[in-house]
Amino acid sequence: MPTAPTVRQAALAARAAAVRLAAASGAERGAALRAVSRRLTASSRRILAANGQDVHAARTAGRSTTVLDRLTLTQEQLDALARTVRALADEADPVGEVASGSVMPNGLEVRRVRVPLGVVGMIYEGRPNVTVDAAALCLRSGNAALLRGSSTARHTNAALVQVIREALVDTAVPADAVQLVPGTTHAAVRELMSLRGLVDVLVPRGGHDLIQATVRDSAVPVIETGVGNCHVYVDRHADLDKALAIVLDAKAQRPSVCNAAESLLVHEAVAPAFLPRAIAALTAHGVTVHGDEAVRSFHPDVVRATDDDWGCEYLSLDLAVAVVGSLDAAVAHIRAYGTGHTEAIVTDSQSAARRFVAALDTAVVAVNASTRFADGGEIGLGTELGISTQKLHARGPMGLGALTTTKYVLVGDGHIRGGAAAPSS
Repeated sequence: MPTAPTVRQAALAARAAAVRLAAASGAERGAALRAVSRRLTASSRRILAANGQDVHAARTAGRSTTVLDRLTLTQEQLDALARTVRALADEADPVGEVASGSVMPNGLEVRRVRVPLGVVGMIYEGRPNVTVDAAALCLRSGNAALLRGSSTARHTNAALVQVIREALVDTAVPADAVQLVPGTTHAAVRELMSLRGLVDVLVPRGGHDLIQATVRDSAVPVIETGVGNCHVYVDRHADLDKALAIVLDAKAQRPSVCNAAESLLVHEAVAPAFLPRAIAALTAHGVTVHGDEAVRSFHPDVVRATDDDWGCEYLSLDLAVAVVGSLDAAVAHIRAYGTGHTEAIVTDSQSAARRFVAALDTAVVAVNASTRFADGGEIGLGTELGISTQKLHARGPMGLGALTTTKYVLVGDGHIRGGAAAPSS
């Protein structure tokens, strides 16, 4: 039996694959993704059987409903993943796109051209759909992918990567362009984080501890994706029917994702009219409301909020709710407890909306819309790798463009710095 590769060997293979992948045409990379899409559909029984093993193990271990929701793959979800991969194949190729161009007074042509990052490492928790999304996004943008999912999804991830690699065998894209990081221990992750020069960028996607540990310990540059303590602020000028619909969608539509609302702030002028309705509706949707004293005065079932609640990313049917005296107080609260992911205001006042948007330093701001729209697919970017909450290179939902960098191409005709172009012979 052949010896399993080390993390370094896998990275070396990914680097070699990235060189070949960067030279492949957009049409060849698109054809490879179509092959992956077909193979995912044809191999659904194998993939779902592997997922069943992981779900059974997680349930036996007493994992939370949030973990089980993220871990579970259904036939419908797998079919959707295959369609997503197919759609990416038809997306415009970002590689080679001229981001800007000009001709200098001396005739020198200057072009800033999009190119792949190279080798992208992903470290993520129990979401097997990320395995497919990350692999497909990397392939379409000309990057090799080194994938490290959580142990809870190890059988599913192994099956998915094996299917993807099988699909690439008869294409122009090398199979080593998509690999799982070898090993099951934290030592393997630490080695991955040390491989500066072989791995070009790491993208951690998961909870606060995972993201911060990667940012703190990695020698490889990191794109920090978002922990989502997202807020909805209901302004004194809000349409309360719209506000109720937005709050319910933001919290209860899918509570286990990073763009779900975790906190609700309500202006004191509309709190008596809004909060009794909102708390009753949230409770009917199974949401536990954690409120300050003002909120608790409106409903007996509200749990007393603690300091920990205001900064908590619940990822569950829980919501921290506070009454605030002004828009400025809402902004101050969000600045104190927000994570720079997504914040929303519900208001019919254009001046209030402008003030809210300008005052918050966050990746996404929504006006009269749910925080759940902070998603690449919902805003026209297609599939996303994650939502970046940092400020360098990429911020917000990360589509294909965020997986490229640029290089300058200078085209002259014998141009020299010391004078005019050399004369033609």
